Amino acid sequence: MARAVRPTAQSIAQQLSRSDPILAELIRHGGPAALPSRGAGFPTLARSILFQQISGQAGAAILNRLQAAHGGPGFPPPDWFQKVPTVILRAAGVSPQKMSYLRDLAAHVIDGRLNLRRLPRGSDSEVIESLTSVRGIGTWTAHMYLIFSLHRPDVCPSGDLGIRKAVGQAWGYRSVPAERTVERHARKWSPFRSHAAYYLWRSLEVANE
Repeated sequence: MARAVRPTAQSIAQQLSRSDPILAELIRHGGPAALPSRGAGFPTLARSILFQQISGQAGAAILNRLQAAHGGPGFPPPDWFQKVPTVILRAAGVSPQKMSYLRDLAAHVIDGRLNLRRLPRGSDSEVIESLTSVRGIGTWTAHMYLIFSLHRPDVCPSGDLGIRKAVGQAWGYRSVPAERTVERHARKWSPFRSHAAYYLWRSLEVANE
């Protein structure tokens, strides 16, 4: 049996454009684009915890200090977070709450409750259930992992504030629309709602240029 041909960024952009004329205009401004990749696995999830509710600059500084404390190449592995003294994590700028989240993530990976190798084979709902079983990882983080790490094509991150703002701007709402309003628009974008979301995020960047 012949392997199914994976849709290209161009063909996905064309299908989305046919499904929604307003989205078509957003796509036209920047042109077709593939979903960027943020990598997968423990480092990506740990970074998502580290960067919660702080600026990108502050998160990068903490990340650099952690890597320096680890002393090895790349991001510290799960067992390092289980063994490293609390004082070292605090000196790197990790808050007590995020420390507990990182150690819970590490424990899930080490004992197999979160099998990162098997995760890509699960359905979207199974991935979300597995990830949100870890303290500090919510639905938003799970959605981002599905879109940018696993490249799942049909995820609708309707709770994301950026998506809601972009829909509000593009469709002319007077205030930021509710999640259910975003989900109503998104019905037309399936089976490529992840790609539509990326174009919406990108439209905010264009608007701020």
